Amino acid sequence: MTRTLLQSVLLLLFLFAAPELMAQKRAKRLADEDTKNWRYEIQCVNVGRQGSYLIKVYSFSRKKHIPAEQSKKNAVHGIIFKGIPAGERGCVSQPPLARNANVEQEKREYFDDFFAEGGKYMKFVSLTTDGAVAATDRFRVGRNGKEYKIGVVVTVNIDLLRKELESAGIIRGLSSGF
Repeated sequence: MTRTLLQSVLLLLFLFAAPELMAQKRAKRLADEDTKNWRYEIQCVNVGRQGSYLIKVYSFSRKKHIPAEQSKKNAVHGIIFKGIPAGERGCVSQPPLARNANVEQEKREYFDDFFAEGGKYMKFVSLTTDGAVAATDRFRVGRNGKEYKIGVVVTVNIDLLRKELESAGIIRGLSSGF
């Protein structure tokens, strides 16, 4: 009888936990889809120590909470492919590191690995907020307000990122000439 009771309790626990686990997996999958579409905006907040920038990245998501990793990926992607718009506190407009508009497609395999879960992008970015973004950084947008625009502040070491991309042959070095 004890064994049957234990099995019943375990079955009940599974039945209550399974929907939550499935919802978490679905939320992560949706966040990954949003990141693969590279839907974000970046804004310079401040120039950090030598070679780094403090950037606010606004990611778009159907959920009001996004994983911090999505924001980190978006910030690094923005620096490589979009550049940094001018901002306050000494923020000067910075062109994208990759000047070739087709490099993302040409080097798809490299960037798939680079931006994979736990990929190299993580070496160049750190979260400066704890992921629990203030309400002023979360806006309802889109049709019928069914989407969120969520701002997270990150620090990106652009000098190290540039060196990585140069050594991988993705971009040309600053000293290579024009």
